[in-house]
Amino acid sequence: MKPTRAFAIAMLAIVFATPSSGQTFRVDDPVIRRLWSLGMDSSQVARLAQVLDDSIGMRLSGTSGFQSAVEWLMGVYRSWGITARQEQYGTTRGWRMGAVSAALLAPHVQTLEAQLLAFSPGTGSRPVDAEAVVVPVMADSLEANRWVSTTRGKFVLVSPPEIMCRAPQELERYARPATVQNIAAQRQAVQREYVTRTALLGNAAALARKLQDAGAAAVVTTNWSGGWGVNKIFGSNTDRIPSIDLSCEHYGMIWRLASNNQGPRVRLTADAEARPDQPMFNVISELRGTQLPNEYVLLSAHLDSWHGANGATDNGTGTVMMLEAMRILKLAYPNPRRTILVGHWGGEEQGLRGSTGFRDMHPDVIDGMQVVFNQDNGTWRAELIEGQGFLAAGANLASWLSHVPTEISSNLKLDVPGNQENAGSDHSAFICRGVPAFRLQSNYTEYRQYTWHTNRDTYDKVVIDDLKNNATLAAMLAYRASEDPTRVPRDQSILPPGANGQPRNWPSCPAR
Repeated sequence: MKPTRAFAIAMLAIVFATPSSGQTFRVDDPVIRRLWSLGMDSSQVARLAQVLDDSIGMRLSGTSGFQSAVEWLMGVYRSWGITARQEQYGTTRGWRMGAVSAALLAPHVQTLEAQLLAFSPGTGSRPVDAEAVVVPVMADSLEANRWVSTTRGKFVLVSPPEIMCRAPQELERYARPATVQNIAAQRQAVQREYVTRTALLGNAAALARKLQDAGAAAVVTTNWSGGWGVNKIFGSNTDRIPSIDLSCEHYGMIWRLASNNQGPRVRLTADAEARPDQPMFNVISELRGTQLPNEYVLLSAHLDSWHGANGATDNGTGTVMMLEAMRILKLAYPNPRRTILVGHWGGEEQGLRGSTGFRDMHPDVIDGMQVVFNQDNGTWRAELIEGQGFLAAGANLASWLSHVPTEISSNLKLDVPGNQENAGSDHSAFICRGVPAFRLQSNYTEYRQYTWHTNRDTYDKVVIDDLKNNATLAAMLAYRASEDPTRVPRDQSILPPGANGQPRNWPSCPAR
């Protein structure tokens, strides 16, 4: 039988009740008191996050930035006297990106906000000046092929424009309902017309390849996130000509200029090049267990990022959270009952490659795993632990959380056994092997709109007080999971139907 969510919340209301003495945490547990003091009163998270986000910066797999982050983590752990190792799990294609600049030259001069898409070639560090054009409406494949041949030496805009780059929640707040509906209708009309324009040219990847083969100067896209000044920045569909993303505002301006025959010309200078395949590493730190060294508690976060900004909340916050948790565990709980590990994974953004590699290289660790706690969604305090479909894990989770001070635990909800939601992060690499792996989940809405994979994911977005809270929580959960006299059961619940109403099976691990 599956306990209801109401039951889970009621159970937490009991275990989180504060003692009548008014104490907000258990005074009879000196380790919890010490973890609190270290994590909340002498935290290192601000300093660590600043170095990782500002000094090292973006950590795209296959770049020097990722390798610099690996070396930095190894150095930090050494300075703290914590055992750490870097484990190679594979290779990935290499890339180097230098300076990138773009400007509108006509009909007026304006600096453009541009991002080179990942793994795109550059311009050979020389400026390329060219006309900017849009995809026209074409009658048939013959006309489409003729048009493609005319794009040689031109910047080609291949995304539909946004008619308004204003955050939708503010439009809905300040505009009349009729205006909101009118703008929505116009947006849908633009999207439909764009589908008509490109229908004869294939999907985005096929269109980019055709333009590349025709000798276009560059492929130009925009991937607006729905927030002020924010775009999602991903990978390129070209490998011989540059692919760039323009801000919503600048892309729309150039689209309108080109559509109205007003002669937009653009200059792009981009220093970038492909490199040979690069080795990829996980960083694993360890506090060896004294009584059950072959049973494990794993704190999990991915180290890699996309490159549009500095990866501060995806996943610099998770990285620093687990790094800091290990620091305070080393000082307050240096001889754990079970072995405590931290996994800083590479290649999460390319399909959980680092955590999957660790799982497959260490079947003994998987067999002996007590629990995995993963964090991978930005800033704000952890507010939800979902049971991920493990039928009987709620008792262990509630027991561990009952030791956490109410300043932290009162913000948390426990949903057991859970629907097994949010599968796209490193906990999924372990769930598919039946390992109890849980997300320490923060609020999603603002993160998805403004910092997830965007050009605005920078240090200033990190809420330091919440990062202290989360690191302390991770350390306390690791401590209690290590001390628990029982193993977390691996019984699996019947998952609720999917969005299509069809039954869902327990996920299987995809082949590497």
